[in-house]
Amino acid sequence: MLTGFDPGAGLWGLGLYSLLAATLLPGGSELALYAFLKYAPTQAHPALLVATLGNTLGGLISWACGRFLPRWQRVERLPQVDRLRRWGAAALLFSWLPLIGDALCIAAGWLRLHWLPCALFMALGKFARYWLVVQAATN
Repeated sequence: MLTGFDPGAGLWGLGLYSLLAATLLPGGSELALYAFLKYAPTQAHPALLVATLGNTLGGLISWACGRFLPRWQRVERLPQVDRLRRWGAAALLFSWLPLIGDALCIAAGWLRLHWLPCALFMALGKFARYWLVVQAATN
């Protein structure tokens, strides 16, 4: 255990890192969560909540970026866009996937899918992934 380690300050860093990792910036928030829990195993529940919220907010930033992109006719005819339109916000359960998740969030905004169901599905998928990380780090 690190002497002088403040889990509260570490939670802020974890939240910020999780937020940035959900945008197009590279980063592995799972590793950050795992490392945090190795130093502060008693903070599993707050860390799970903070990582989920931070990563979901980052996904919503990507959604907003997509929302304000101009509409291109050629993109609308892509089969991936048709699939996302068919599945709707539920497709964002997979927003935790590397690279694909960022594209899903941006495309959902570009398709003008309502932000609230998008946020809920993003949060659910990201929570499930982080829950598995917490289980691995604390057992």
